[in-house]
Amino acid sequence: MTDLNGNDNGTHFEKVRPRKVSAIAAEQIIRAIKGGSFPVGSKLPSEFDLAEQMGVSRPSIREALSALQAVGLITSRPGSGNYVVKTPSSEEEAAAPHLIENEAGCLEVMDARSILEPPVAAYVALKGTAEGVQQLQQVTAEMRERAQRGEFADYFEADKAFHRALVSATDNRLIMESISPLVNTMDQKLYREFTHHYYLKNVSDLEQVVDLHCEIVDAIARREPDIAAEKMSEHWRRMKEIWEA
Repeated sequence: MTDLNGNDNGTHFEKVRPRKVSAIAAEQIIRAIKGGSFPVGSKLPSEFDLAEQMGVSRPSIREALSALQAVGLITSRPGSGNYVVKTPSSEEEAAAPHLIENEAGCLEVMDARSILEPPVAAYVALKGTAEGVQQLQQVTAEMRERAQRGEFADYFEADKAFHRALVSATDNRLIMESISPLVNTMDQKLYREFTHHYYLKNVSDLEQVVDLHCEIVDAIARREPDIAAEKMSEHWRRMKEIWEA
């Protein structure tokens, strides 16, 4: 690094980058846990209270909590709240904020997919092959079976297979190359934890989402592109409403 006179003074600065609010919120919760305010087994304040105390939105708190769940520091008990599982080590202390800063944000994923996937569904309704439709029907049957058993991990894999099958059914290389990376964001830990703990909390939630996927496939099979696109849009509207609630 050179000074104002052009001399190298040996100092090297790092670029300053804006940070995500949810990462800062996660850090505050971790500090409170490490400081003993919330020992192992204790319940964290509600999302509302955390958001109010930190002066941030509830979606930011949800993303922070999802990251803490993803790295195993807290666990969510449906209808009860979030509980501390362990006191983080120095290495674990940085894991949740790092995850938030290095993965696409949940809202970012939802916004992108809500814009790009409905036209894909419409395209498949117009030009998809019978084999493509059959594959989608098989995958939704698998989703239904996993949902009824409450097997989230296996359901999630079937859900991902559905969206991959939808892209594949376009039989268009450029569409596949463009949309597949977006579908692959389902592998991100942050998105997966948010989906599990907010959008797909129980068997009833799972089955409702399967119903919607079946409606998308039915519209495709009937060659109704507008309905296929609308049902896909509805899927993402529901998810964003839960995010923003």
